[in-house]
Amino acid sequence: MPEHVILLHGLWMRGFALALLHKRLAEAGFEVDRFDYMSVVSSQERIVERLHARMADHAPAPVHLVGHSLGGLLALQACRGAGQLPPGRIVCLGSPVKGSAAARGFAGFGHGGEALLGHNRELLEHGMACWDGVREVGMIAGRVPIGLGAMLAQMDGEHDGTVAVAETQLPGLADHCVVETSHTGLLLSSDAAQQVVHFLQHGRFAPR
Repeated sequence: MPEHVILLHGLWMRGFALALLHKRLAEAGFEVDRFDYMSVVSSQERIVERLHARMADHAPAPVHLVGHSLGGLLALQACRGAGQLPPGRIVCLGSPVKGSAAARGFAGFGHGGEALLGHNRELLEHGMACWDGVREVGMIAGRVPIGLGAMLAQMDGEHDGTVAVAETQLPGLADHCVVETSHTGLLLSSDAAQQVVHFLQHGRFAPR
């Protein structure tokens, strides 16, 4: 029986943005499902509740989560303390787990900026202190500095145009790697897709 992967898109995106990654993971032998959600207007509690239900649909087979940006943060939130979920791993793609300077810069524009970050504003701005859940978590960051975020905030060190590499590093991660692509490019990169597959299969990224 094939293992399942649920893909989660990021802020201001919809499930169609995951089409190429979906195809590549399916070709690697996974049963792939795209989880579509309203990233601005839906509450975090409602998103997590729906994700739990989707994961339970595939139990007892392993169910892995792969989330881009905000999607990775939501995957972590969903699995942090939930003991009744099927087993599996998590891969985050450019998720600002230490908090996003770009999100804080966007919120600085006033109520309009805050509103466009939606109910997940606090999670995007501040991230989390560490990963202490039971699932192994891998993080793939990009370092091609092309994106809107670089215009909204000062980013120190390498970044993908939206999220700094340092913002993707968190105590408790099982592994971390950096690929040559931008933030949006993480969804299109064959290198990133290959690393996702390797982590889901082995709990570590392929040596580079």
